[in-house]
Amino acid sequence: MTYRLGVDVGGTFTDVLLIDEGSGVTHRAKTPSTPDDQSRGVLEGVRKACALAGIEPSEVAHVLHGTTVATNAILEGKGARVGLVTTRGFRQVLQVARSFVPGGLAGWITWPKPTPLAHLEDTVEVPERVDTRGEVLVELDVGAARAALAHLRSKGVEALTVAFVNAFANPDHERRVAELAAEELPGVAVSLSSEILPEIREYERTITTVANSYVRPVVGRYLESLEHQLGAGGVGASLHVLRSDGGLASVATAEVAPVNLLMSGPAGGVAGAVWAAGQAGYTNLLTFDMGGTSTDVALVEDGKARIGRETTVGDLSVRASSVDVRTVGAGGGSIAHVPELTKALRVGPQSAGAEPGPAAYGRGGGDPTVTDANVVLGYLPPRLIGGEMTLDVDAATAAVQQIADAMGLADVRVAAAGIVDIVNENMFGALRLVSVQQGYDPRDFALVAFGGAGPLHANALGRLMGSWPVIVPPSPGVLCAYGDATTSLRNESARTFIRRFSEVSDAEVAGALRELASEARAALDAEGVPDAEQEVTWQVDVRYQGQGFEVPVDVEPEALDLRGLLEEVGRRFDAEHRRLFMFDLDTEHEVVNLRAVVQARAAHVAAPELEVGGPDPSAALTGTVAVWVDGAELPAGLYERAGLRAGNVVVGPAVVTEMDSTTLVLPGHAASVDRIGNLIIRPEEG
Repeated sequence: MTYRLGVDVGGTFTDVLLIDEGSGVTHRAKTPSTPDDQSRGVLEGVRKACALAGIEPSEVAHVLHGTTVATNAILEGKGARVGLVTTRGFRQVLQVARSFVPGGLAGWITWPKPTPLAHLEDTVEVPERVDTRGEVLVELDVGAARAALAHLRSKGVEALTVAFVNAFANPDHERRVAELAAEELPGVAVSLSSEILPEIREYERTITTVANSYVRPVVGRYLESLEHQLGAGGVGASLHVLRSDGGLASVATAEVAPVNLLMSGPAGGVAGAVWAAGQAGYTNLLTFDMGGTSTDVALVEDGKARIGRETTVGDLSVRASSVDVRTVGAGGGSIAHVPELTKALRVGPQSAGAEPGPAAYGRGGGDPTVTDANVVLGYLPPRLIGGEMTLDVDAATAAVQQIADAMGLADVRVAAAGIVDIVNENMFGALRLVSVQQGYDPRDFALVAFGGAGPLHANALGRLMGSWPVIVPPSPGVLCAYGDATTSLRNESARTFIRRFSEVSDAEVAGALRELASEARAALDAEGVPDAEQEVTWQVDVRYQGQGFEVPVDVEPEALDLRGLLEEVGRRFDAEHRRLFMFDLDTEHEVVNLRAVVQARAAHVAAPELEVGGPDPSAALTGTVAVWVDGAELPAGLYERAGLRAGNVVVGPAVVTEMDSTTLVLPGHAASVDRIGNLIIRPEEG
């Protein structure tokens, strides 16, 4: 037997899922995250999962890991000191940036412009210049480059970025500076813009490469520590890291280009949701991942997550492929408060985190959180994580009472219901961002809820969105780890290729795309993935001539062998432009970038099927609990999910408990159990 182990590190908990590749049987473990050194929490989770399975850690063949280390380095401002080498005259490329200010009218008045990740005093200029076709206009001044690097050495930079104008067309000058840096700055990691993002637009290319340098030492130290901890713990398996676009990268690749890991954690959840919903026959999905600190949402169409060409973390936006995930500061640990000035209830984005956590955890926390509100309302039973954690109901009630007192409410449950309603509205807004504001009707999509807190709020979100059914997969609290364990190696290669359609032929475009595929295959070849198990897809970034932005258009493999390739690309671009912006133009099309994506065949992990039962779920009924719903107290059935069988129907109000999460079924709704254990929640009417 072989085992795959998925690991997802969140802000509050570290989730580990061990899968027997032959039978599909899973073993899950949940441990508190260890922010000072996440590898300690990972190793503890691995030990627990292996003990549950009755195997030794040495029997694990693959460790697949979604990490927030790069994300946290950006959000907390704890990355490396970055030195930046630019073309003479472009020293302030990061300060000039783009003329975009978030917010509404006069938003610039209140918007604090973020400090660039490479400071101006750590930015140097070097005489050199190439044009957009790669022709050298000014030769690289090697002497000036050495002097500039020596200056950065005196500044104590910890990582180096080289970003020359038009280096995407000719990388020779950047590569020469990297050779000089090996002599002048020994031991300092160097990131070249021509390797990290070989595409047009010097600001986007520069900021993306600087971000890569900023997180590179942090990610490198973490992965080194993790490999050491796993080895010391007896795990000799190969380690791979989840990329932002949902694919896997080797440790060596992740250490060189960690900018591709910024959305690593959320991407695992989307991959897991696609897998679980696919088993139930649903391919159009809204994914809803609510953890202890934040909520991530995404849209999946035809079984494929939308992949964006921009990744945003906090105030930073970089040009890197990632699953189009939107994040809001709404989680089980989000703190409720009533500002003295407005007396209006607010929830988040501040979080109680893992330490001390919500008041109900009994670790010294006293601030009222969403988790405490759910305890007061009766939605959360007193025992969690399979009985490993006991909730302090009195402490939760005392915490929420602070909100009731501040708002002059006589019943603490009314205050708790207000907290839950507000956090639901916050998440409702995020779901609209990925659906309605992208031109999609949420009523055409199922809502897949996971994360430790997601299933508690899923039924209410389905009601707000009109998205049915609501699907709660088995082990929803560790579904991100499931996604990590069931995804596959992925790599991409891109090139700027600016041509009007009238200036280029189908054969030229097809040839360039095939060359990019060969480049992207190299990383998978190095991992020993056979050619027959590598799937190639292509993208062409297209715009109308004169536009300042482009739209990616997917190209199927068979289209490369057909005449009329560009005609088909143009037709698809017009259709996508109409969907996004409600119009198209009778203007010539222009190719901007070409891209090839190579992904290994996904690992086949069998889904163990449940024993079939009738509609009656009473065998799983363990008691009743009083819940407060829509202003009234109602008796709700309390069910143990492990006792449910395929075909059972749980009628609301009901609370379904399991080791890693709790599902709330509201009155007027019912949850049916499918063959692999998904809870499929729908309104009883219709």
